[in-house]
Amino acid sequence: MVHHTISTSRASASRASSRISSMRASLRWAASAIVGTLAACGSVPLPPPDEAPVAPTVPTLPSAPAAVTPPLPPADAAPLPPALASGKSRWQPVRWSELPGFDADALHEAWNAWLKSCERPAAPWEALCPQVRRLSIATPEEQRAWMQQALQPYRVEPAPAQGTAEGLLTAYYEPVLQARRQPSATHTVPLYRPPAGLGQRKPWFSRQEMETSPQARAQLRGREIAWLADPLDALVLQIQGSGRLRITEPDGSVRTVRLAYAATNDHPYRSVGSWLQQRGQLRDVSWPGIKAWAQANPQRVNEMLWSNPRTVFFREEPLPELDAALGPRGAQGVALTPGRSIAVDKESIPYGTPVWLASPGPQLPLQRLVLAQDTGSAIVGAVRADYFVGWGEEAGDLAGRLKQPLRLWVLWPRAGG
Repeated sequence: MVHHTISTSRASASRASSRISSMRASLRWAASAIVGTLAACGSVPLPPPDEAPVAPTVPTLPSAPAAVTPPLPPADAAPLPPALASGKSRWQPVRWSELPGFDADALHEAWNAWLKSCERPAAPWEALCPQVRRLSIATPEEQRAWMQQALQPYRVEPAPAQGTAEGLLTAYYEPVLQARRQPSATHTVPLYRPPAGLGQRKPWFSRQEMETSPQARAQLRGREIAWLADPLDALVLQIQGSGRLRITEPDGSVRTVRLAYAATNDHPYRSVGSWLQQRGQLRDVSWPGIKAWAQANPQRVNEMLWSNPRTVFFREEPLPELDAALGPRGAQGVALTPGRSIAVDKESIPYGTPVWLASPGPQLPLQRLVLAQDTGSAIVGAVRADYFVGWGEEAGDLAGRLKQPLRLWVLWPRAGG
């Protein structure tokens, strides 16, 4: 899945999304609009169905313990293991008491995301997944005690050391948009499947060339999935990398589907908000500000959109009722869980790893267990995470304004168990 971080500055009041099950009622505050200083972030698409997923490898990390973990000394009394290196990060072993809020988290909410990761476990986690499944009906105290016995917390730091273990937390979401299966007088903006000739040249045609080049238009003909009314909505959908469409079919019926990331045209991402700001066109670099500028300058909308040459292609997926409470599949290949899934730099934290996340706010104070299940091109660095908050306008408001300090601890299987 491809997504990008967005921030906002709108001051109108809004409540937190009821669909974000892990968000508490105390998080209802002023909803902001989506900032256009959009940072590019793209997730890895799933392999074709007939290909087995390739598990991520971290050569320097210890192997998982046996399927049954024997009793260990009290977690904060056992000797600490040595530090570990993982790609761009250094993992410093710590006591469980260092994890802020560990005794207060509703672990059962995170367990649902953990079970999803166990659908495609990497080698270090495969042996522990049977225990994770059995503990899904355990009490929080039993879950906590098992984690302290089976796992060792490590504070994530940059490698080489850069003097701080504090990083950046942003958020992403799924837009929900109205669409039509066929173009109309109001719905003129197409969303495309990957064209047949996509792999024949790299990079493929740019966003501007897709609208102006006869060769590009010929390759896109017949690849339309649906049509939107607003080109800026299409841009948001491509920025986030997936979304839900309420599509009006030719017979007048309406159904909801998911558009999932399929590919890009391999051009770099450029922020339209930054483009406007650099030209002195906009001080309020927010999504409402960008839309207001577009309404006041319709003759320059294409110029603004073409400043970002990158385009995302989608695949349409059904949205069964049972799956409607889950997000799109992330780079690990499992459905994301609102409030409990994060995107990370895969060179620092392997997919499927449970992570303790702490952020003081100001937008959203967090101390909780999350699962590393996605990645993106803007999610770079050891202490960097993008927090999946759900779908719809209210989730977009929350994702838009969340940009705050971050600390991370990976919870890794104890060696020699």
